[in-house]
Amino acid sequence: MNPNSRRKFFRDIAGGLGNIALADMLAAGGLTAANSNPLAAKQGHFKGKAKSVIFMFMEGGPSQADLFDPKPGLQKWHGKPLPESMTKQMQLAFIKPTAAVLASPRVFKPYGKCGTQFSDYIPYTAAQADDICLVRSMFTDAFNHHPGQLELFTGSTQIGRPTMGAWSVYGLGSESQNLPGFAVLASGAGTSGGASNWGSGFLPSSYQGTLLRSKGDPILYLSNPDGVSRDSQRAGLDAMKDLNEEHFKETGDEEINARIANYELAYRMQMAAPELADFSKESKETLEMYGIGKEPTNQFGTNCLLARRMVERGVRFVLMMHASWDDHTQLNKKLKKNCDLSDQPTAALLKDLKQRGLLDSTLVVWGGEFGRTPMAEIRNIKEEDNAGRDHHPLAYSMWLAGGGIKGGQVVGATDDLGFNITEDKVHVHDLQATMMHCLGFDHLKFTYRFMGRDYRLTDLAGNVVKKMLV
Repeated sequence: MNPNSRRKFFRDIAGGLGNIALADMLAAGGLTAANSNPLAAKQGHFKGKAKSVIFMFMEGGPSQADLFDPKPGLQKWHGKPLPESMTKQMQLAFIKPTAAVLASPRVFKPYGKCGTQFSDYIPYTAAQADDICLVRSMFTDAFNHHPGQLELFTGSTQIGRPTMGAWSVYGLGSESQNLPGFAVLASGAGTSGGASNWGSGFLPSSYQGTLLRSKGDPILYLSNPDGVSRDSQRAGLDAMKDLNEEHFKETGDEEINARIANYELAYRMQMAAPELADFSKESKETLEMYGIGKEPTNQFGTNCLLARRMVERGVRFVLMMHASWDDHTQLNKKLKKNCDLSDQPTAALLKDLKQRGLLDSTLVVWGGEFGRTPMAEIRNIKEEDNAGRDHHPLAYSMWLAGGGIKGGQVVGATDDLGFNITEDKVHVHDLQATMMHCLGFDHLKFTYRFMGRDYRLTDLAGNVVKKMLV
């Protein structure tokens, strides 16, 4: 036997034995190359309270001092710089530590039986206070947008890690056969992080988010080109599936299964996605509650209703992104604009989920990648009411509701000026750990091996915040 023949013999027999072993492992899990589905519904480490997540990401960093965390103590410093001893360790993106303090003109008052205080800019959301867990003690390591978004969604400021939506679908699969397990809805100007906020990183591509549109076809290229019938499309997909399955038998590469699943899901979505976006069977009262058909609430309201319809149909993770709350100038004007278009639909989503019995099984999260400084930022003195706020990662607010979260409470507190946290610090890793717990995962054991290391969403940190839980 010549050397080339010998090498070929051992290569072929090794591949054959590997394929036999792979087939045996797949069969033991109830899977074969022909029927394995990476999006099949699975169980977590334990039975979680939440079956799905709607993450309402307010890109740019909403101002906590003007919405969620009243700071009357700022009044005595308004227009004056703070002592150097208070500001010397601050990480600031644009302003200097000597910038003058900006007291908030917003009026806060208590809402609900719990008495949580909210700003006059968000009365609709505030009316849902008894279902909301308001966290006033969030902090992060990043003070610029893209790193902050990466840390919030992937647990790391480095590009290339899976996002929390991808982790959720990897761990639990999806209960929807005809829609993406992880769906993305966007409104506003677009996010700094872009697709890195919904990517699958080193997880198989089946787990990445699918961006839907609120106008026209929900997903691009849903409609077949002229001259391509449903039958001919099906025949073409069947041929590709056969070829991919043969390739899988040779290589055992799970990315091939992901490719097959993606093609099949795309085919099924052609029928399901148009129905998803058809609101004709929704009542007039429901459409009015979300603010659909009127401005400025129509687009955001449409996304909120789509989010409810998706979790109703078994979608595991819905990422809603609205940009931008990055108010470096004209804070009062710009903040009001964003609140006017989002406040009513946000409250409608919570009410609608609750009245349909879905809130207990749907975890809703609202917030940005960081907050805003107590000091003013002045960029253009010619603008009327020109003051804004810079990025502030050390102390800001987010809120959660439903899906295992105890509503009607405030977790954490900040000092009189909103500079630092004084009670119950909650890092973004703690938020991630708590969300994974609500879904039924021990975040310390929820891992994926890549390049010789077991990675997890919470990176090397994070604790479940038990105060948030029912």
